[in-house]
Amino acid sequence: MSPLLPPDFSDRKTLEKYSSAYTLSDMEIFIFPELFYPLVIADIMSPVIWKWRDDPWFKDIKKRNFVSKANRIKQYIIDNYVFNLDLETWGLTEKERETARFSDFFDINVLKHSNALFGYEGDKYYFDIDIRRHFGLDKYDTSVIPYWKTETIEAMTAFRHKQHFSTGAGECVSLAALYAAAMFIVGEIPLEKIYMMATPLHSQNYIDEKEGLITNNRRIMTKNMWFNGTSLSEKARRALENEQVTIVSHITGYIHTIYDLATINPDDYNNFKKKLHSFVRSPLTPTVFINFLRFKSVYKCLFQYRYTRGGSNYYLPLEKLFEYEHSSKFNVNEDTREKLLAELDSEELFPDQIPDKLLLNEVEHFFKHNSEADLAWLEKEFIARFPTEQTDCVGKMFSDIRAFIITAPRLPSTQKNFVRDLYPDIRISDSREEIITKVRELSDRSETALLTLYAFRDMENTDWRPFVKAAMERNPVCHEPLSGKKVEEIYEIINRLKNKSIYDEGRLAQPDEVWNFSRGDGAEKAFLMANALRHNDPDAEITVSLNDNDAVVSIDGISYHFVTVKGHHRQILIRSAGYRVI
Repeated sequence: MSPLLPPDFSDRKTLEKYSSAYTLSDMEIFIFPELFYPLVIADIMSPVIWKWRDDPWFKDIKKRNFVSKANRIKQYIIDNYVFNLDLETWGLTEKERETARFSDFFDINVLKHSNALFGYEGDKYYFDIDIRRHFGLDKYDTSVIPYWKTETIEAMTAFRHKQHFSTGAGECVSLAALYAAAMFIVGEIPLEKIYMMATPLHSQNYIDEKEGLITNNRRIMTKNMWFNGTSLSEKARRALENEQVTIVSHITGYIHTIYDLATINPDDYNNFKKKLHSFVRSPLTPTVFINFLRFKSVYKCLFQYRYTRGGSNYYLPLEKLFEYEHSSKFNVNEDTREKLLAELDSEELFPDQIPDKLLLNEVEHFFKHNSEADLAWLEKEFIARFPTEQTDCVGKMFSDIRAFIITAPRLPSTQKNFVRDLYPDIRISDSREEIITKVRELSDRSETALLTLYAFRDMENTDWRPFVKAAMERNPVCHEPLSGKKVEEIYEIINRLKNKSIYDEGRLAQPDEVWNFSRGDGAEKAFLMANALRHNDPDAEITVSLNDNDAVVSIDGISYHFVTVKGHHRQILIRSAGYRVI
């Protein structure tokens, strides 16, 4: 493929996209889906997850099977990262401000109907929910929205330095990227098998290995877990049951429900659709039926169970048997039912059949021998073989069974203009250094590789203008605590922050990361100070100079010095009309 032309940063859309690689807010990824997978690759290029391999928790992980590996990774994430969707973590912004950024090249009405912060209320489950109240925004003016950003692995890990946090943290897109990177680095799952899915309210991954696996926030779901009827699986199912999948992202590219252009390999996308549809469908086996009754408890009252004890038959309402699950390590499913029944008190048992209740024993036998049959036939035969005065209730039960065993994900249509794009050929046998080299060497021919360098904060191999734009315009969490303060006071506050970057080598944190985690290299502190000064006085002329160990912020003829070890040599001129990098 011919060399990629350097990004034209005089074009507003291009500059917004590349600067968004540094801030990665939920709305930015929605507008620029090509940013989704570069975050995963940037996390893979980071040294953080590679260090996990040396943790005793992952000793001998290579010897484990796929599900065992996934559970090890899940538990490590649960122990070290909490889910965080606090409104004020990354500051607040306004709908009007954010829509103005994209109005020249994106239909804002589409955004309002596709993004939770701009009016989206979902379908079914979310239809009656006031989204602003759901997110805790009802205490603010209706134009106020949180600047939710997707954290890099460094920012996720750095939450342990933030007040009220004892571990790392991240929101759902951050956790999805973390899982994808960890599955590749620690679980040794090829990136070709890892698909990311974004809906207006959620982000999750599908791992195409064995029967498949879905990651959802900090949870993982195997196919069996998808149909186990627990509250955990109920939460994990919501997005695919109730929402349109907006983006599917893959190492080969992306497909977006709004855009006509798609870069994902069509064969890979069709394989993903086939595998995902198989994952969320199941025949009606006795096990699945019991799980359904656990999920929809209203139907337990239709059934009783015949239990033989001491040579005699006894009967008990099914809801009573399910009650025993709550205080037992055994459950109603066939593989542990006998042990659960052994815990029953004799007084719970009836010597005669309970009127108007169907025998679960016979129902399970029916499903066991007809599980592969068409569901409509099953319903008809069920009603014929097990007559009851509650026929209407049985009909409603089968309607709910259909919803339980057949999820129909609403995925982006394949009626797209598929365009091939180069992507990094990253393999599980590659070292971290080899992966970084591959991405850098491909960055002049592949936008995926180039955007990865921006998301990775590779300041030596990227243009600084997008970084400066993001640093000056999209770090609202710093504004309120430094608002209205004198220049000298701002300098003293920032200079007292710990002089240590959360990023290694020459990579740079954005101002909000420096402020949130109370630490930063002098170069990063200089940008934080410039951000605060510009917010307090939008017409101020500010210069940030980086030379060897000296980072200097100059305003009104006075210079303020910070110590830096990043080794950059740049001069940035910040004026109301824009920015200039020398």
